[in-house]
Amino acid sequence: MSDTLKPLHLGQTSALPASPEAAVLDYVPNPRPGALFMVRFAAPEFTSLCPVTGQPDFAHLVIDYAPGETIVESKSLKLFLGAFRNHAGFHEDVTVGIGQRLLAEMQPRWLRIGGYWYPRGGIPIDVFWQSGPVPEGLWVPDQGVAGYRGRG
Repeated sequence: MSDTLKPLHLGQTSALPASPEAAVLDYVPNPRPGALFMVRFAAPEFTSLCPVTGQPDFAHLVIDYAPGETIVESKSLKLFLGAFRNHAGFHEDVTVGIGQRLLAEMQPRWLRIGGYWYPRGGIPIDVFWQSGPVPEGLWVPDQGVAGYRGRG
């Protein structure tokens, strides 16, 4: 998290980072500090690379979190997620790694991520991770992504 919480990307022209590690995520003060609410980001066209074959992998990511003192700025999140296009990683590593980085930097009250990966080799893989129990009183809707059904 930056010391000043001044976003680097908001209102600026920003290039896609060369890697997820090089991506800078911006955080701004929570506009409703003390209120218990949930924020959802959906990235239905997320891509990364298979670490074995180098072929593209596609996923629908859903990130839910209950803010603490800060919220993640959406343009910086978009650039961070876009940086995975040339990143090789197994579905489990990519999904959990995104959640853990957001948790470590933003320090929300709670966070979960669902990675709904499209099939390669005939097997879809769904990966789920959350930071801990859902805070009491937080409304957490279903992520709304249907299980893979193929063409039927």
